[in-house]
Amino acid sequence: MAKRGGFPGGMPGNMNNIMKQAQKMQKQMEEAQANLENMEYTAKAGGGAVEVTITGKKEIKSVKLSEEVVDPDDIEMLEDLIVAATNEAIRHIEETSAQQMSKITGGLGGLF
Repeated sequence: MAKRGGFPGGMPGNMNNIMKQAQKMQKQMEEAQANLENMEYTAKAGGGAVEVTITGKKEIKSVKLSEEVVDPDDIEMLEDLIVAATNEAIRHIEETSAQQMSKITGGLGGLF
């Protein structure tokens, strides 16, 4: 009579291989994430009048402004340019992160 449920003697060999691959992938993802966090991303707006540099942790590191963009009568334009440059730098981080994770997961999508 056959036993019901479970696998006698532990997991089958194929399941062990899958677990090892998943652990390896997890480690690679953690290393890639750490590398991305240590990078800096710079984006410009207004034809280079505003430049924002942020870290991979999405923390603003610096904001550079050209003299000609600093107009006390048009603060809103300067604010908009800073926001645009910051958002572009964040998009760059997200694109880089997605590309790196895709390389590791081999296109498995949301499985890992």
